[in-house]
This record gives sequence, structure tokens and C-alpha cells, in this order.
Amino acid sequence: MATAVRANLYHGTMAFYFEMARDQRDHYYRLAKQEGYRARSAYKLLQINEKFHIIKRGDSVVDLGAAPGGWLQVAAKLSGGSIVGVDLEGIAPIPGVKTFVADITHESTVDLVKDALGGDADVVICDAAPNLTGAWHRDHAVSVDLARSALKIAKKLLKPRGNFVVKVFQGDLFLDYLNEVRKEFSSVHAHSPLASRKESAETYVVAKKLLTSPVRRGDMLDVQIEYLGKSGDGVAIVEGFAIIVRKAQQGEKLRVKIDAVKPNFAFADILERKG
Repeated sequence: MATAVRANLYHGTMAFYFEMARDQRDHYYRLAKQEGYRARSAYKLLQINEKFHIIKRGDSVVDLGAAPGGWLQVAAKLSGGSIVGVDLEGIAPIPGVKTFVADITHESTVDLVKDALGGDADVVICDAAPNLTGAWHRDHAVSVDLARSALKIAKKLLKPRGNFVVKVFQGDLFLDYLNEVRKEFSSVHAHSPLASRKESAETYVVAKKLLTSPVRRGDMLDVQIEYLGKSGDGVAIVEGFAIIVRKAQQGEKLRVKIDAVKPNFAFADILERKG
């Protein structure tokens, strides 16, 4: 009897959550129809931008894997600047937006985008997803490969301190990918907006301020402390870039490991004093 009761409670609870998920899908689907967006995913970008301020007025924006164009509509609304969309499929025209057919995994796409944009981008966004097979480990791996392609092209398209948003399926490879992005941007978050379906394994990596420094988090290098900063920590200079080394003294020669990288300086810990 108790087992039957537990089973009924379980199925009742699952039915409740599935109903909530369906209601949520219907809500954003209906809202997209009412407000003229081509896909309910438009609200994901709107919610991401409300929280993280990725796209500002006047920004130039590139959308990778842009069909059917919901994110392009949002980008045009938020920015009002130059907007370019790329996809393997054609995209129906959107006022003020340039689109063309290209493969985001191909190197030649970078030049096509820059020509269309008229220079580098302030923001690169990517809501692309692989064709799902139902074999989860394969789908996850392909999703991460696609996100890596987006990161690679974004690094070539973005201005210094530019922003990047990409969709990734969660799984065993996700943390490695997240750490790859963290090496390239000053601020990185994994975020699931309210408009994402509850049952979906998708998440968004939101990265701000592309780094242009000669060092990356985790790098190990030999330095000499040139002077002491206001905090009393040592400062080394690598290719004109300041490395703040905790508990170091002026004149010391050190082996250090980069702990964090900011747009204008980095922090490092001492691995070895060389005398």
C-alpha cells in the first residue's frame, strides 16, 4: 500500500512539473507570436542581457548560427547598430540586419563577417545547436565542439574588451570548455535564463571583456620584480603588461603562476624564488 502511495505521489509530482514546463513553453511561444519575434528563444537573449548587459546601445553585433532570426531581432532592438547574422540556412530579411549563408566552423567566415560588419564586433552571440541524435554523450560532445568553433571565431571577430554569449549542453566536457572561455575573458558566468525549458540541459556561457594580455590564467613563467605597488606586492612587467605578484620583493627573480587576468593587469602566486 505504502509503495503504491509513493508511486502515485511520484507520478503526480512528475506530471505537475511536466505541466509547468509545458505551460512555460506555451507562455513564451504565445508571447513571441504576440510581439513579433521569430522564435521563443528571443526571450532568452532579452533575459541574459537584462542581467549581464552584454549588448549596449550602438554596439556592433554578430550572431553565429542565427536562423531563424529571433536573436537578430533582439540584437537590432537593443543595439540599433550594425548587426550581422550567419547561418548554414538562409534567413528571411530583417530591417537593418545583414545576413548571409556561411559555416561558422570555417576560417573564411571571419573575413566575410568583417566585410559585412565593416570592422570588428563589440559582441558575438551564438544560440546554435547541433542536430540531435538522442545519443546524449554524442550530442553533448558535438555541442561543445560547436561552442569551441564559436569561441575561436569570436576571438578573431571581437574588439578588445568585447563580449561573447554561447549556448552549450551541460555534461562531462562542459567544465573544460568553461575554463577555456575563462582564460580569454575577464568575467565569465554559466547562466540559464527563465525562458529556457526546465527539462533542457542547455546553459549559456556569458563572457565579458575579451582579454588582449600576453598571459593567461594558469600560465607559469619566470619574472623579475621591477617595483612594489601601492598594496606592497611586487610588480613584474611582461611585454608591457603588469603582473602583480603577491608577497614578492623588489629585485627578486621568481617562477610564478598566473592566478587571474584582468584587462589591464594580472595576479600571480610565487612557485619558486630563484635567488
